[in-house]
Amino acid sequence: MKFSITVLAIGAGVALSAPTSSALQLAERQAKACFVIGNTVLPQEVADSVTGIQSRISCNAAKKTLSNVPDVSSGGVSFSSVNFATSSQTPLQFGLTKFATKSPLASNNLATFQAQLDVYLATEAGIRSVGGNLAIKVPKFLLEFQISRIQTAQGTPPTAAGLQVDHLRDKVLKNAARESKALLDQVTALAKVLK
Repeated sequence: MKFSITVLAIGAGVALSAPTSSALQLAERQAKACFVIGNTVLPQEVADSVTGIQSRISCNAAKKTLSNVPDVSSGGVSFSSVNFATSSQTPLQFGLTKFATKSPLASNNLATFQAQLDVYLATEAGIRSVGGNLAIKVPKFLLEFQISRIQTAQGTPPTAAGLQVDHLRDKVLKNAARESKALLDQVTALAKVLK
């Protein structure tokens, strides 16, 4: 009789101490991604981008950026060096200036644009994890748009519908709808320049 009571007590202790699967997933995600600082569940698309970039991202916990996300770096680019929020320009104006491409389009350094996008994706994930302001989406989508243009010019256009130039042009225009018509027209014009 004593033996079965002991077994039940041990079994109950194990059941009480076992964390839920969602708590495990959150702990695993935060342990791997130094920039995901909060507990807000990330949209699947953002969670997927975290998985894709986390091995390329390092965090400087001593330096905070938007929503207290650590300053992240990838490929020699830190978010603080390309942070739209520290500029006096609007998010789209900043993106069009800072992430401008040169001509011919195929001669742009894709790795640099990718590193810039990586730090934007990481910072956005960190902001989303704490439920922060998502003004970062405008320059982030513009970077994705520029990368798609460069890849197309280099002869390797993205095959995924969500990464194609026209789709990303529309994402930029939708998220930057409050920006000036002149800036929006620049984005529309760039979408036609693929060489």
